[in-house]
Amino acid sequence: MPRLTFAVLSGIQLLAAVSAQTWCNKHYMASQPVVPPGGNFPIAAVSKDPLLAFRCAAAMKPYLEEDVRAPAGVLIDSPVVYSKIVGAQPIGLPAGPLSGKLDVTVSLNGKTLVNSLVPLNASAYELPFSLDGITPRMTPYNLSCEATYLTSNSSNTSPPQTYSASAALSVLPNPTNSSVTKMDMRTGALLAKPATGLGGTYEPIFPIGFYTTFDGYLSTNLSAVDTLKNQGFNIIHIVPSFDNMTAFEMVLDRMQEVGMYLMYDMRFTYMNNTSVMEQVNSIKYRPNLLLWYTGDEPDGTSDPLNATSIAYDLIYSLDGYHPVSLVLNCQDYEWASYTAGTDIVMQDVYMIGNNVTWSNEWNTTCTPDYGDCGCDNCFSIPAGNSAAVSPNSTYYGSTVPANSGIGSYFDISDRVSSFKNRLEVMGWERTKAVWTVPQAFGSAEYWMRTPTGEEWVVQSIMGINQGALGVVPWVDPNPEYIKTAASAFALSLPKLAPYIFYSPSKRSNYIVGGVDIAIWTTGIEALVLATNTNYVTSEVVWKDIGLLGSNFEVMYTSGSVKTTSDNFVLGSVASAAFVVRPKSWV
Repeated sequence: MPRLTFAVLSGIQLLAAVSAQTWCNKHYMASQPVVPPGGNFPIAAVSKDPLLAFRCAAAMKPYLEEDVRAPAGVLIDSPVVYSKIVGAQPIGLPAGPLSGKLDVTVSLNGKTLVNSLVPLNASAYELPFSLDGITPRMTPYNLSCEATYLTSNSSNTSPPQTYSASAALSVLPNPTNSSVTKMDMRTGALLAKPATGLGGTYEPIFPIGFYTTFDGYLSTNLSAVDTLKNQGFNIIHIVPSFDNMTAFEMVLDRMQEVGMYLMYDMRFTYMNNTSVMEQVNSIKYRPNLLLWYTGDEPDGTSDPLNATSIAYDLIYSLDGYHPVSLVLNCQDYEWASYTAGTDIVMQDVYMIGNNVTWSNEWNTTCTPDYGDCGCDNCFSIPAGNSAAVSPNSTYYGSTVPANSGIGSYFDISDRVSSFKNRLEVMGWERTKAVWTVPQAFGSAEYWMRTPTGEEWVVQSIMGINQGALGVVPWVDPNPEYIKTAASAFALSLPKLAPYIFYSPSKRSNYIVGGVDIAIWTTGIEALVLATNTNYVTSEVVWKDIGLLGSNFEVMYTSGSVKTTSDNFVLGSVASAAFVVRPKSWV
């Protein structure tokens, strides 16, 4: 769980945890019994027959009154699945290869907006329509999406196979004195105008910037805003409390002047409706407001299951022009209930410097039913895998045993991918996005040491490679070597993000030895983002990741990186990004 460096807020968090005597609804003190926490995300039942998970979503949230002359869009997803995910219905398929199409009609209040044929297994298949005649308002419209399955074997006597879904369509009045953050449902990217408030066009934003302490840091060091901007960060998540409101307003003003976006945090007050109303009405007019933040690990503290949804609905009733975010700490405790109340769900696996199976704080074991090790349900590196042991590790054995307690970077990728998979099960894959929170602290509580700069980069890339679309590390201030490494990565992101946000691109993932690799293919080019999770040198041959005779450009490096026309070599926990133009694809 995150820890602030200043005693006042650490005390608040520790008091909350101790008074509850649970974390992720698990007992963790030696005097407490083992009681299964419950709240597990249900595993979708397997179906022996094919099912169609027909879904639709507006292509953008929100549309504005000014968008009426530009084409709007509805995204259709039509995966044929064999698991009983939300909304999946039986589909009778003809023998042989998958064939046939869906005759899809999208309507609003009985009026057809668009009708088109859509293939099976389509992903984000966009159907354009016009917003003309749709009156802007603060409450969303409800789109009706109907589909009929057509095949060459269909006869007039066989009953039609029909499917239905619905989607929210937000068409808002043009704001008169506030910013707007749009969410591109094709990619999950946020779009915003420049944070200065001086005008400009909507551009995709890959948010990167720290949870940043206000009292005692930003409140007394206004120049830190300029420094963070020059280091390549584009967002500041200011951590409450905000005891000096004059200084707070000065910080927000300076952020706007230099073009830094704000992620506004209501962690201590999001369950107080009166306070939320006051804060939203005060901050929503800020030109550099990018998004709201409500629950800070509400699953850890077992907040009421509807708390995040209540706050979410209230915020949208007051604003509607900016998305809502939160972070979850537990691997699997009431995930759907808390995620229902957000547009962006973040994960914060912290596995560096702590024993993930034996609690340094409570002197107890950690299992799926008991204990708090600062990394919920995290797994040790595999037995015998000495290559994954940091030279800074507190484990000094010559052979790594099973259940060693040494954390694995793959817990980060597993957490992000599991969040993404759960979104698909719930039918939320178009309307919600996942971000990642790398560890930028240590040497206290559960964590015996602080990550190195290269380790910080590994954590960030492990999240991005599984689809995380924002990087918000905990916490600043932090050691200069972390800030230096994070800055270099932040400065490289504007060159990488266009590949990640290119909606037709396809992401493929590889693990070669201990190297985690993602490739975004955009026709004749591909972005390759690779990170070595091992503390020994690792080689990757281009053809082993589907690229032959590659011409490449090195876009970013962290640690020792060497390249040839046949391969690339990453040193201990090194990382690299390449734009590759292969002569052929494997």
